[in-house]
Amino acid sequence: MDLSDARALLRDLFRAAIRAADPAEAMSRALDRDPLPRPDDGGRLILVAFGKAAPAMLRAAMERAKGPVTALAVTHHENDGSVPEGAELHRAGHPDPDEAGAAAAQRVCDLLAGAGAADRVVALISGGGSALLPAPAGDLTLADKVETNRLLLRSGLEIEQINLVRQQLSRLKGGGMLRLAAPAPVTAYILSDVVSDDLRAIASGPTAEPLGSPEEARDGLAKAGIWDELPEAVRHHLETLRPDSDPVPEAHNILIGSNRQSVAAMGLAVPEGLESFQREEPLTGDVVDAAEIIFRAAETVERGEAPVLLLFGGETTVKLRGEGTGGRNQELALRVALDGEERLGRNWAFLSGGTDGRDGPTDAAGGIVDAGTFERIDASGENAWALLDDNDSHAALQLSGDLLVTGATGTNVADVQALILWP
Repeated sequence: MDLSDARALLRDLFRAAIRAADPAEAMSRALDRDPLPRPDDGGRLILVAFGKAAPAMLRAAMERAKGPVTALAVTHHENDGSVPEGAELHRAGHPDPDEAGAAAAQRVCDLLAGAGAADRVVALISGGGSALLPAPAGDLTLADKVETNRLLLRSGLEIEQINLVRQQLSRLKGGGMLRLAAPAPVTAYILSDVVSDDLRAIASGPTAEPLGSPEEARDGLAKAGIWDELPEAVRHHLETLRPDSDPVPEAHNILIGSNRQSVAAMGLAVPEGLESFQREEPLTGDVVDAAEIIFRAAETVERGEAPVLLLFGGETTVKLRGEGTGGRNQELALRVALDGEERLGRNWAFLSGGTDGRDGPTDAAGGIVDAGTFERIDASGENAWALLDDNDSHAALQLSGDLLVTGATGTNVADVQALILWP
């Protein structure tokens, strides 16, 4: 196998992971098993889709919907998907909430508050839904939430801890959607972007119980060292907030796709004659630790005459130290590239990509690197290690020609990685 074939294979595997998370197909499969609920006499079906896969999920659901239907989708600005005639489509900011998202969130809140016992509410939830529907609780403002979100994304906290905080600051998250919709029953079809598939964490759990208490949220923020940087109104809200004494209403939650399924799809797409190994435990934590896990996995594999593929899935974090631009997948790819020759030799290639097609505040999904990446950066006159120290992985991989650019995929089941080794 030569390098160009290896890189092409990695791209094919990445596409297989995305196909497995196709929201329309996942919805259709789920609806075959769990059809849409039927409203009582005089009621209506209220479809609320939000997240990066919202338009596709809503289209699939409306193909099966019967009787009076009210339908709405909220997705990110870059998603060019459409919705059927008669449905509302809102586009909002991600990963930073914006005024469009606040307006969409208010529309969702009004729609849910108007639901009656004869109605049936169906939530179609996918990754990104948390940032897309900022519904500030109490006296908080959108600006408070935007600044808090910025700090959370730079903190290095894992997604569950981030979403725990978000739940305390929202009218919709942490079961808030269920409270607003009551007495209407709620069914949710959920495309998971959380590696644990914890329904409380996906899109900050609008149809599930909260991840924890306000006190636990405060403790996590203090341990991350960002408590004092939060807006004063947010600190006051978290200090005075008390858990709701009434239990969260129950919902019928249905998981329709996940990171595990996409990693498994990569394994099925490996060509015959090539051996592949899938890491069962998700790849999480800081990218420094994740790179070490990848190297150790490679060092334990016996290389024969045929290429070997190592497959991973999960969601890592980056502790920001510099002022550069990038994302967790680009930084992980760059870290593997800079230590790759010493740890892996010359015959290897590695891909790390976000299944939504977007890694951090960039136009790239991630990176696809090989043993020549460091040399290509060096030949440009830039210092690869200095760029890494500045969290400028996007610039580094742009110099080496190793950015993985796909455009928005219309889905999101976290990240996938693939390492190929050959003799």
